[in-house]
Amino acid sequence: MFRFTGKRCPRRGGSGTIPGLSFPPLFPEFPAVNRILAAAFALLVPTLALADVDSRFAKLRDESEPLGGLGAFLEKYVGECDGALVDPQCKQQAEAFRKKYTGKRLYMIVTEDDAGMLSPGDFNPGTNEYTINITPFFSGGKYGLCHGAPKKTDAQGNPVMNYLTVSGTAPDMWNGGTFNRMFMARGVRAQVVFTPQSVWSLPKKGGGKNYGVNARIEAVLVTEGRTGNQLGLWLNGKDAGAK
Repeated sequence: MFRFTGKRCPRRGGSGTIPGLSFPPLFPEFPAVNRILAAAFALLVPTLALADVDSRFAKLRDESEPLGGLGAFLEKYVGECDGALVDPQCKQQAEAFRKKYTGKRLYMIVTEDDAGMLSPGDFNPGTNEYTINITPFFSGGKYGLCHGAPKKTDAQGNPVMNYLTVSGTAPDMWNGGTFNRMFMARGVRAQVVFTPQSVWSLPKKGGGKNYGVNARIEAVLVTEGRTGNQLGLWLNGKDAGAK
């Protein structure tokens, strides 16, 4: 079975991986303090994610059902029921699951480590205006969620998708290097509101098929992971920050 890597597709997608970052404990001699800080941070992250940086996005988010885990959702929605050891009720269960969630608005958070579908676009040093490219393909295990159904794959077997582009204006102290380093250091995250539509399939090199979920991406809010500040918003099929 084809496994999605979560990398972006070339140009109409691009690809690349970034080594992870690690930091030593703030107070190595006080393990109890570290546990307290970790617990506080765990409480802070959802607060940043849910900050009402844009009332239009907040309204959609609040009307949506939070998604526990994308991988588990995609596996149940696709319902690939091949093989000798598959539950006899697999197809029936998959059909029931699809019936429940097709057309239903869902909400998910894509954390910094998983936000490889976000990449820096242009940066204007004169005005500090920038663009951010979003490859609308969200990997979850061996399946993927796409904005629409892909028509073809690249040489690596990843669906070829057109960018969604959002724009914004950086603070005065930023420059192009600051903007690009934010992506290199995995400093951005996304919140996504989507509606599942159907299952898509594409021929797989060597035989068989690749599967995924065709969805309507209703909104993508891109924020700085450290502060929660809004960087861009895709809403109702267009860049909400376009001038």
